[in-house]
Amino acid sequence: MTSKDRGIMSKILVVDDDEAINELVKINLELLGYDVITASDGIQGFTLAKQELPDLIVLDVMMPDVDGYTVAKRVRENTSTKDIPILMLTAMGQLEDKVKGFDIGVDDYLVKPFEMEELQVRVRALLKRVNAIPESLATKEILTIGDITLLPEIYSVKILDKTAKLTPIEFDILNLLVQNHDCMVSSAKLLHDIWGYGPEDDVETIRVHIRHLRTKIKKISNGKEYIETIYGGGYRLLPEGKASK
Repeated sequence: MTSKDRGIMSKILVVDDDEAINELVKINLELLGYDVITASDGIQGFTLAKQELPDLIVLDVMMPDVDGYTVAKRVRENTSTKDIPILMLTAMGQLEDKVKGFDIGVDDYLVKPFEMEELQVRVRALLKRVNAIPESLATKEILTIGDITLLPEIYSVKILDKTAKLTPIEFDILNLLVQNHDCMVSSAKLLHDIWGYGPEDDVETIRVHIRHLRTKIKKISNGKEYIETIYGGGYRLLPEGKASK
């Protein structure tokens, strides 16, 4: 049961081996009215995640013994914690680092050093997204268009007769493209509708997720492409797909 279900303030778990960052993040998030608990290593962090069932986990990567990627993987594999959004807060900001985190199922990525206002924006956006169920998915209906079938109950996509498991973010992106299949979906709309950001923020995040989503779809679609890039604009769904070049 999350704090939303209990009718109280959102609970956030901050996991970082740097005590100064833990305390700084805790104070600033508490000023916004959140209930914040902290952990100083990955083992304690995963234990608290299972015990406290927070609404959001803010997670460092480089920690001794058990790193943040391992913690995130365990959170996603555990039945009671698998749907908790994770914000990676780390100095490891290379593209391959982000891809690794997103592949595990991390929801967002903020690179150190960071502005506290930016952290607050990311936290609010993630909590808003997780608490707002898209109308099209509110009844967990199966959605089919062309070759594509979305399976909300298991966060998966089916292309003809093959199925691929998606992360919640990847599923939300594909669902948004399905809902707007007749037109282009801009990067700004993706950021606004899924992450809650303004159009000037972190378009690279969109590119990484789209690339990952395309890779998963391609593996089950005999190489056909179903997401078209409109250069300088955004993305459009191709319900029937097209042959790869």
